[in-house]
Amino acid sequence: MSDNRIIKIVNARLLRDHELVENSYLWIRNGKIINAFDSFFNELKEPDEIIDAKGAIISPGFIDLQINGAFGIDFSDYEGSDEKLSKDIEIVAKGLLQNGCTAFCPTVVTSAPEVYSKVLPLLNHRPGDAEKGAAILGAHCEGPFISTEKKGAHDQAVIQDAKNGIASLDTAYGPELKNGGETVRIMTVAPEIEGMLDTIPELIKRNITVSIGHSAATIDQAESGVAAGATFMTHLFNAMKPFHQRDPGMVGILGAVHLPQPSQPERHPLPSTTSPDKTKPDPRPFYGIICDGVHVHPNSVRIAYYAHPRGCVLVTDALSAAGLPRGIYQLGGRDVEVRGVSGAYVKGTDTLAGSTITIDHCVRNFMKFTRCTVVEALEAATLHPAQTLGIQKEKGTLNAGADADLVFLDDNLHVKRVFVGGKEVKLTKKVQDDE
Repeated sequence: MSDNRIIKIVNARLLRDHELVENSYLWIRNGKIINAFDSFFNELKEPDEIIDAKGAIISPGFIDLQINGAFGIDFSDYEGSDEKLSKDIEIVAKGLLQNGCTAFCPTVVTSAPEVYSKVLPLLNHRPGDAEKGAAILGAHCEGPFISTEKKGAHDQAVIQDAKNGIASLDTAYGPELKNGGETVRIMTVAPEIEGMLDTIPELIKRNITVSIGHSAATIDQAESGVAAGATFMTHLFNAMKPFHQRDPGMVGILGAVHLPQPSQPERHPLPSTTSPDKTKPDPRPFYGIICDGVHVHPNSVRIAYYAHPRGCVLVTDALSAAGLPRGIYQLGGRDVEVRGVSGAYVKGTDTLAGSTITIDHCVRNFMKFTRCTVVEALEAATLHPAQTLGIQKEKGTLNAGADADLVFLDDNLHVKRVFVGGKEVKLTKKVQDDE
């Protein structure tokens, strides 16, 4: 199939402009979604191939902004040759396509400088491929500039402060940090640690999305982090102070009404019924949430959704055990034990270290927990993560010019077909009922 061939998808329900458009067509050429008017009417060109969607819902491919690994592979593992580590990364990228995940940010937890120097160059941005795997959008560096009080499963011995500003971060991560969003796409930091508020604007200049998390911040400190430019919150409710009526901590950002207008409005949520100003982008940041029913109670998910519906970004926070049986696995050099439905815990403790859930299961759970619409559930795994990174012109929508990364879904939002760059992925995973 030559790249210039035109594909027309018919008999579909397209997720477009915040609604499902019935009996609509989708046109694809050169791996991109195109405007039918340009090809059919201006060029008088008929499609080379017609695909009957048979009434399926067609969504943009799912995007996971926080995934530590899967299939026995940990992105923080730096032992082995570059060739071996690259092959391991490709195994995960290929496996994620089976769940409709067509783009992701491989996440590296708090580590020593030698780990970052070895693994970050291997996690550079790269396009998706139907055979080689989901697109890598750049790494999510979760630590080491976090709170020791809210470290979770992270290694306290290598947690740092930022008292020397951006120089502290350049020393910790090495030269790849200067490549900005091409290598490091997201960074989770605690806004209250020394030097961080002055450092956040410097990270933004490098096209890095700053997320606040693993933090013991008060509400004032959390709002200061957002005012400095943070546009995301890492796994809401987890690794942060619990809500308190006199100081709600980071969770209180959900109810903030006096935040300044954002300097990067394109990376903020669209206005909703709960926004301070219904005519402008919401100054509150997006928030990641793990919808496995273990990390966050369904009622808490529902509260977050009701408070800030267009801010939700579904993440798996999956680790190396995802896709494998229960047992003992590695996360950042530490033993973690998988037990129960989805939880992974630091061995011998009840400290959560990550999940084993898939992104499509998160979508179904989110709709089940909140009773939101199909559109809202899908946008929480497509449009919203794309907006978080400022890549909504390429990912997360079915608009003309976007990458033709598609997921065909049945009415229960189970994955039926997956396309990357307009080419179909061979699916081997059978649809199973959610536990």
